[in-house]
Amino acid sequence: MEQNDLTMRPIAGREELNLFSRLPYVLNEELADDLAVGRRRPEWMWVALRGDHLLARVAWWGRTGDDTPFLLDIFDIDDNGADRDRVDIGARLLQTTMAEVVPAGARPPEYNRDVPPDWREGETTRRVIEDRMAALERTGARLFVERLRFQWRPGTPIPEPRGRLVFRPVRDTEEILTLMTLVLDGTLDAHSRHDLTRMSAREAAIRHYEDDLAHYRSPQDWWRIATLPDGEPVGFVTPARNDYNPIIGYLDVLPEHRGNGYIDDILAEGTRILNTQDAPRIRAATDIGNTPMANAFQRAGYVNFERAINMTWH
Repeated sequence: MEQNDLTMRPIAGREELNLFSRLPYVLNEELADDLAVGRRRPEWMWVALRGDHLLARVAWWGRTGDDTPFLLDIFDIDDNGADRDRVDIGARLLQTTMAEVVPAGARPPEYNRDVPPDWREGETTRRVIEDRMAALERTGARLFVERLRFQWRPGTPIPEPRGRLVFRPVRDTEEILTLMTLVLDGTLDAHSRHDLTRMSAREAAIRHYEDDLAHYRSPQDWWRIATLPDGEPVGFVTPARNDYNPIIGYLDVLPEHRGNGYIDDILAEGTRILNTQDAPRIRAATDIGNTPMANAFQRAGYVNFERAINMTWH
């Protein structure tokens, strides 16, 4: 598609990855493998060109086998170019590609961008991120939540069990769904709170399970239920591997047991399980407003290495 002197089109395939990767971003190194296994498709990866100059790019991510993308996770514009209208170019590319990629009548997938933890403190970094946010806002997107992303490295001490809790595998899907439903009472997670405005806690738990936990590449027998010595459930953790990293996928304490420090014991157990699998690193995330969870990760030796900006269309 040509607009004035701009050409906007999807890439032809793997042979144009070098063109698509001219704009830097941390996910560039994953693109080839994503294309190979079907998490990305050439028709989901668009560029805006003036001649052979890459001015902007957009890419969606989806689960292997899905016909529609699940997430918009790459949107870049040429920050070093002379174009004063680079935000406008980015917005035009977004509008053009959404009309082609997102099914008619559907809400666009959530936008996610990984950013430095101190991105607001540097003038250049702040401008780069705010330019992208401004372009997205022109298409109707709004900031939904900012998340803290944590990383644990082997060699970091793991607290020894304190004997207060007993850990056992999850019995079946119904048990984990029941616990996921219960912990939504008083949740500080923005996505869960938004879900609860539109559906029941049980429906929100099922949606979370089907969108995330059901797609882990690791066995469910890594998951652990934490109980008191008499067998009463206290909380749970789902150590796992996603398509890219070992992760602490879900971690929570039942409402009646919060405030007793059990979160530290449960997180330590999840970390211990992944460490026995020779994980080169463990990733985890929580909303910036979920201070208790963020503090728990920091006490366990997890380092906040970046943030993630989530924007949505309503």
